[in-house]
Amino acid sequence: MFKAIPSSNTTHHQGLVNPFEISDEKILEKVYQTHFHCIEKYDHGSLHLVASNVIKHSIETSELIFKNEKQINQDKEETAPSISFPRLPLLKRISCQMICVASGEKHEHADEITILILKQLRSYSWEAKAAISLAAFALEFGKFWNLALPPRGNELGKWLAELNGIENLSENKEQLSRFNGLMKKVMEVIDECITNNNEDYNIEDVPALAETLHHIPVLVYWAIITLVTSATHIHSFTHKGYKYELSKFDDKIDSILKNFKELREKCKMQIGAIEDYKRRKDIISSAIETTTNKDIDIVNFLEALIIPNNGISREQQVGVQDFKNKYVLLFISSIDDNFESEIQLLKSMNEKLKEDPKEIQGYKKEDLKILWIQLVDEGDGDEKPSKVSLENLDKGWYVVKEFKFKTGIRLMREVLKYNKEKAIIMLIGPQGKVENHDAKHTISTWGIDGFPFRASDHIRLTKQWDWFWNLLTDFSPSIMELIEKGCYLFIYGSTNNKWIQDFTTALENLNVSMKSPETTSIEWYQFGRESPKIIPCFWIAIDNLLLSTKKQKKNEEKEEENSVTREIQKLLLLKQDPNGWVVLSKGRQVKLLGEGEAMLYTVKAFDAWKKGRLYREVSFDSGFKHHYEHERSKRKQKCAHREFVNYPTDILAHIPCPVKCGHEMEVTSVNYKCCHGLESSHHI
Repeated sequence: MFKAIPSSNTTHHQGLVNPFEISDEKILEKVYQTHFHCIEKYDHGSLHLVASNVIKHSIETSELIFKNEKQINQDKEETAPSISFPRLPLLKRISCQMICVASGEKHEHADEITILILKQLRSYSWEAKAAISLAAFALEFGKFWNLALPPRGNELGKWLAELNGIENLSENKEQLSRFNGLMKKVMEVIDECITNNNEDYNIEDVPALAETLHHIPVLVYWAIITLVTSATHIHSFTHKGYKYELSKFDDKIDSILKNFKELREKCKMQIGAIEDYKRRKDIISSAIETTTNKDIDIVNFLEALIIPNNGISREQQVGVQDFKNKYVLLFISSIDDNFESEIQLLKSMNEKLKEDPKEIQGYKKEDLKILWIQLVDEGDGDEKPSKVSLENLDKGWYVVKEFKFKTGIRLMREVLKYNKEKAIIMLIGPQGKVENHDAKHTISTWGIDGFPFRASDHIRLTKQWDWFWNLLTDFSPSIMELIEKGCYLFIYGSTNNKWIQDFTTALENLNVSMKSPETTSIEWYQFGRESPKIIPCFWIAIDNLLLSTKKQKKNEEKEEENSVTREIQKLLLLKQDPNGWVVLSKGRQVKLLGEGEAMLYTVKAFDAWKKGRLYREVSFDSGFKHHYEHERSKRKQKCAHREFVNYPTDILAHIPCPVKCGHEMEVTSVNYKCCHGLESSHHI
């Protein structure tokens, strides 16, 4: 990389040198001493366009003349741009300086004129220096070939051509062709300088830009010295035996142009990476914003994050189109993260997604996909294996193995807030929106009941039980202390004293069995033990709450009110269980409403089911609920029957059976009963 030489007002004598005998670093140092801070401002792009057109048409003219064309096409009209530059005096002076070097003189003299020109243009930008020098050359080059055109009745042109000695051009056809080739290369060099517009980027973001910028003064120097040397050849075109003596410049221009293009390509790649990151970041950032972008969906989101076909595997590689119109649980971890708990949580959830019912809250389970991205950070070894065998994952998982895409990893860190110390699980919706930044918490808290695990589902389920805690603490303020502990809490009640005694004893034994550092402690609370009189008042209050929610539902249909109504109905049904009722919660998060007998046997069987994978690898409540459903399935399920007495008829409506049979209860006069007919019914 060249080192930039700062501008200086100090001058010292520079001896004549042959530019082919010194390095480009020395040339850079030399030309920088001719350059001051850019003061003059003008439209160098327009001047460059005019000069380039003059040279291009001159070359075309020479080629047509050599083909002995009788008619030269001069009908093309190109609008000349307006140039806000007092070009003529300066251009003529520089043009005269160019042609004052006699053809065949040593390269040292061309270097001297080049430095002189650069000093005259000291206050212009490097792009302007190149454009002005090209225009100065074009004055003489264009005039020559304009006079070389067939006169076609233009007597003045004929005699001017004669006066300038323009004849015998065809004898030097081969030499002139080589000269034109060199001019095309010089124009390409200047084009590269003029179009090198990377002002919107800085060197910190585009490292290759520094070396590119340092090369521009060298390119300008070689372009100008080539034009100076070439200008001395223009009036030699008509000489017999004209020899092309610019081969060294051909080679040098080829070399510096090749190197500069390589640098420009590096810049383009680095700038392309910046623009690509911005584009991807806009997509990922829009996924976090509250507003919806109709042009973005889950496929666009994943393409921006991981690029298509980047090794997503599920039995075979698939593309991101597989996720179209799906919810995606995006699991991001480092390849060496301690993420065993997250793996087991998702494996457990994947099993639940395969079970009946196939639809929850109006969302199909099959529309949820799990995508695991294993990141390989720069500090990780390339051959470092994952701690989890991918072959052991359930079907239905999608995995991006050993993800090394730096832009994607940067997006995960800067936008999705991933850090290496902690794996994340977030939910992305079909429209490419982040529906839940911490889906792990929702899944851990609510299990499959939280499906499809949006943040709104967590809020809904939390509010769904506000009524219960409000009523419970109103009637039993002493329970507040247990709730605030945030531990697992069994709340139970019954008119069956034997069941109460057995269940309390079972809980005491369970608490002893769970006494170990790695487990969470449990608490229990027998409702009404302190004051039995509050029990009927509590149930009457719940009954009245059910009526009010039904009236509210009739006036305004809301999913939240529907779910509250269902939970109240479940609790009222459990109240009629001849053994007892149990609510299992963790803090204020209700995990399970259980029937007395099945709950008792589940607690008693802890030593058996604690060996199961769900308890060991997921959570206490996951293992508990799994065994509870097993115990419950061994007993006959009774459907619900409810009679309303003296209740206003405007609350009557179809009510789903609270026993998860999937059917609605028929309205028979003012009696509600399940319509699918199991042997007996609970009367509520």
